[in-house]
Amino acid sequence: MAAISVTIFSDPACPWAYSVSPSLRVLEWRYGEQLDWRLVLIGLAEQASHYVERGYTPLRAAQSQVHFRRYGMPFAPQPKERASATARACRAVVAARLLRPGSEWRVFRALQLANFTTPLLLDDDVQIAETLRQLPGVDADAIVARLDDQGVSDAYERDKAEARSAAGSAAELQEKIAQTDGPVRFTAPSLVFERDGQRLVAGGFQPIEAYDVLIANLDPGLERQPASETPAPLLKRFPDGLTTQEVAALLVKGNDPADRLAAENALLELLASGGAIRTPLGDDALWQLGVTVGLADLKESKLTSEGGSHSTPGASCPIDPGSFGGAVS
Repeated sequence: MAAISVTIFSDPACPWAYSVSPSLRVLEWRYGEQLDWRLVLIGLAEQASHYVERGYTPLRAAQSQVHFRRYGMPFAPQPKERASATARACRAVVAARLLRPGSEWRVFRALQLANFTTPLLLDDDVQIAETLRQLPGVDADAIVARLDDQGVSDAYERDKAEARSAAGSAAELQEKIAQTDGPVRFTAPSLVFERDGQRLVAGGFQPIEAYDVLIANLDPGLERQPASETPAPLLKRFPDGLTTQEVAALLVKGNDPADRLAAENALLELLASGGAIRTPLGDDALWQLGVTVGLADLKESKLTSEGGSHSTPGASCPIDPGSFGGAVS
């Protein structure tokens, strides 16, 4: 049973929210089902014109990807066809939540990965459907068909209102808020940890140490799984795949910096032995468990053979850049 509730305010278009992914994987590995996750969509832009008016052009977006490479997630920086709003993609995540609770995490992750590694436009219903069709067990057509349903609209507006309730919070004290459309809102990715009436806010992008300290103070009695020694148990825990930086973060002990080179070398060794599958993704790859991994390689994992849950932030999917027309970004 979960001991701590975690609300994450996010948006599939935000590079900060995308770049925090390695830290989220670490929290899932360390604390597992002791954390009860909830995703609240911010809705950064209802119309593409909102970005254009702020000078956020396709070129500027591509250049920002170059900047965010330092955090390690895959990118394919190339100016897209045009600026795009985020509301349709956010509605898709909400629709997935209503259709099949828990599937919103996989839909959100798929849209993130595609947004930063393919030409996907987040306000194009056809492209959203193409992306989500790559997710086994997700009815992409049903999701897109419901984007304008009243139930989806109501739930999406509730998410937006909750995201715009950051006034007076710790996030505002740290200047991790924004006022792009009126009310003071949380920036992505803001995390709120709650237990027995206590509420701790980690506004905006924060290092893994910040999240870990808040969790430890909320409940010092939690079980904490140590870092894995090798990548194989990690790929089993996250069966839909991990990026290289996510694996590197998961192999870290204590507060040591992530050693991406060592992680990639270990993954390549696993790949050479048939124990891993590597799918190119932007300037990196998505790594999944191969078919020849033996029980000895998985002895560190405390999970069942079913792997991780798809109702957590770590649920993901491979993205096929070839499913989009035009140049690959």
